[in-house]
Amino acid sequence: MTDTPPDRLCADPRSPHHNAAAIERGVGIRFNARERDDVEEYCVSERWVRVPAGKAVDRHGRPMTIKLTGVVEAYYRS
Repeated sequence: MTDTPPDRLCADPRSPHHNAAAIERGVGIRFNARERDDVEEYCVSERWVRVPAGKAVDRHGRPMTIKLTGVVEAYYRS
């Protein structure tokens, strides 16, 4: 495995962008120079992250998310 996390990663196992090996290794996200622990999905090249929108859930019980744009830096935690 490389030292660079994937460009796009999703925590939802149903997503085509889900990578269990990368998630298990531990990916950290720095969004607009601030550490974020609540990121559900990110894309470095398109400069966005998806985070939960409070306690709201959809009809399937999954958290509702909002898309935030800005500078995204992904790294592996040591």
